[in-house]
Order: sequence, then structure tokens, then C-alpha cells
Amino acid sequence: IVDLGDINLLSPDSFTERVPHEWFEYLRRNEPIWHHSEPDGPGFWVFTKHEDISVLNRDWEHFSSDQGRGGVVGLAELTPEDQARQQAMNDAGAGKMMLTIDPPEHTRYRKLVNRGFTPKVIRELEDHLREASVRIIERALAANDGQVDFVTDIAAELPLEAIAEFLGVPYEDRHKLFEWSNRMIGSEDPEYAVSQEAVGMASFEMYMYANQLGADRRENPRDDIVSKLIHGEVDGEKLSETDFDLFFLLLAVAGNETTRNALSHGLAALLDNPEQYQAIVDDPSIIETTGLDEVLRYGTPVMYFRRNATTDLDYKGHSISAGDKVSLWFISANRDHDVFEDPYSFNVHRNPNPHVAFGGGGPHHCIGTHLARMEMKVLFEEFVKRAPRIEKLSEPVRLRSNFINGIKHLPIRASGA
Repeated sequence: IVDLGDINLLSPDSFTERVPHEWFEYLRRNEPIWHHSEPDGPGFWVFTKHEDISVLNRDWEHFSSDQGRGGVVGLAELTPEDQARQQAMNDAGAGKMMLTIDPPEHTRYRKLVNRGFTPKVIRELEDHLREASVRIIERALAANDGQVDFVTDIAAELPLEAIAEFLGVPYEDRHKLFEWSNRMIGSEDPEYAVSQEAVGMASFEMYMYANQLGADRRENPRDDIVSKLIHGEVDGEKLSETDFDLFFLLLAVAGNETTRNALSHGLAALLDNPEQYQAIVDDPSIIETTGLDEVLRYGTPVMYFRRNATTDLDYKGHSISAGDKVSLWFISANRDHDVFEDPYSFNVHRNPNPHVAFGGGGPHHCIGTHLARMEMKVLFEEFVKRAPRIEKLSEPVRLRSNFINGIKHLPIRASGA
């Protein structure tokens, strides 16, 4: 039995063993729009229903993503030290990521970078991603008689190679991206044991790396996406140096962590549903037609995003004030009984599947959707071909985070027919 007073979405510890789905179930049924208290701050609104999240995610005018209003990550109030650090970065002209700006500025920026993410551009990457998948999987399976940590040996590798290829990062530097993004995203996890200083240093190092890469492409353009981004124009405007550096940061972190975790959750669910794994082995076309969407719904790699109310408004009888923090819980929306039949079951044949794992529409719908889906498609297709039999050697080890629904380790044994 859930007591409203026991629900604590601020604590990463609440999500370490598993996602507390019973809390979200209770909220959807009883308090779909709920104000969560906060020990040292004003608290925040919690939205858990698919319908509301789809509406609010599109309403950027009333529910802002802007960094100046608080950004999209972090529900607790910033400490005075953090506020001072944020202000210093803003004063220094550190710029903003696409994630933390609203239209019309966001629209201009997105038009500039969109040229790198069209379905056509992503299709041109398919052969390279498939070759990389085959190499990664075969190397991992050969190393220890089929015993692998699916997360670190396989799922982490392909997004790194894809982002490295996409951004023109030399192959030998791809693990720098892995280390930087782990330090930035996993800072609350004891395995990574990262101080705020180390988080800042990781951001700085990646920012400087991007700066050098961008400078090289300005001087020596190549036939790659980075050169297209840097030299491309929309309405006579180009990406500034700062714009590009921050975009690199966003893509390197967001494009790495989320796909890695979606792949890992997908395999974890298939291990728990062996008959569905067998169905995919027998007919790999299921992966692309319905399987990927179910992996994304069931795994939901980003659990929430924050928005910030720009004006006083009434929403379904709730008085939301200007400046209020608002959290949209995608992981809850993707288990909504009003939208999904039997939402706690994993079903690779589920259709229709209107999940909101990529944000559910609106200006901030994930720009990397086509790239993520392509990576997942080719990796699962090549994996089931080479490992028709799999078994779980121990339970998945979860990331300590209330933001990223992460799996750090998933030991398995995989074997051929």
C-alpha cells in the first residue's frame, strides 16, 4: 500500500534497486497532478499521465526549458554556490545548449543542426554501424567463451562509435567520450564517485576537445557531418563556435548514455521473456516493426524532464504559479493503463505503441531519434544472429540516479545455435 508521504522522487536511492513503479501507479490513479514537497525549497509539480505530458511537452510558452528559468534537469533548488557558478558561466558567455532554450531561438538552432539528422543522412550511416556492430559483438563473444557484460562490452560500444563517426572523432579517442559522459551523468553513483569539481572538469575537457575539432573543420573541411554543421547556413546564419561546442557536448552525452541504456534494458527484458527473444531470433524483422518501440517504452532511458512555469495559470483545476518547477515523468506515462493495455508486460508485438521515450512531440522532441533507432536496429539484428541462445548470469546492476534509467552491468552468457 502506497502512502503519499512516502513518495520521494528527489532521492536517487529510491531508484537504485528498481524504478518505483508503484508510486507512479498510485499517482496516476489518485494524484495525476501532484505537488511534491522539498526539504530546502518550494517543491515541484509532478505530472504522471500520458495525456498531460503530451500536452505540456508541446506548450513551451507556459512551460519553459530555458536555462535562465532553471533548465530541464535537476528538481532540487540550486545551492547558493551552484547558483553563483551558473551565473559566472552565463556572464562568461558560456552559452546554452539546444536542450535549454525555447523557440524562436531553439527553432533557429535546430534548423542548423537538423541537416545532420535527416533519415537520408542516417541511412547512409547504416552500413558503417552494421560493420561496427558485427565487430563489437564478435570481439566480445570471442573474448571469454561467450560470457560478457552486455552493457560495457557491447551496448556501450556502438553508441560511442556512432557518435565518434558522426562527429568526426578519431576512433582511438572514442573512450574519452565514454569517460567524460559517465563523469557528467553518473556523478551521483558511488561506482563513479565523482565530485562536482570532477563533473565541471569533464565538461570543460569535452568542451575544449570540441573546440579543437571545430577549429580543425573550419580550416580543413571534410566530407563529414561536423563540416556540414559548421559551414552550413540557415537564413544566412551559421552555428557560432560556442553553439557548436555545446552541441558536441549535448550529442556526446545524450547520444551515448540514452542508446546504451535502451539497448541494455531491451536485452534485460528479453532475458526475462525468453519466448520473445526466440520470436526475434526466428524473425528478426520484428525488431524494426514493433520491437524497438517496445524496448523504448519499457526501458524509457530518460525518466523525466523538468519545465518551468512562465506565468500563473490554472491547469485542470490546479493553480500553477510563475516560476514553479514542473516535472514530466515519461517513465510513468509509458505505463499508463489508459493508453497501454497490460502496461507492465513486455511485448515485442505491441501495436500501436504511442510511447513518449523520445519526449512525446513538441519542439524538444529528441533530435537523435533516427540515429538511436538505427543503432538499436542493427545491433539487435546482428546480436540475435550470433547469439540465438542467451542466459542471465546475475541481475542487472542499476545506476543510482532519479534522472537516467541506467543499467551499469548486465552479465550474460551467449552462444550460437
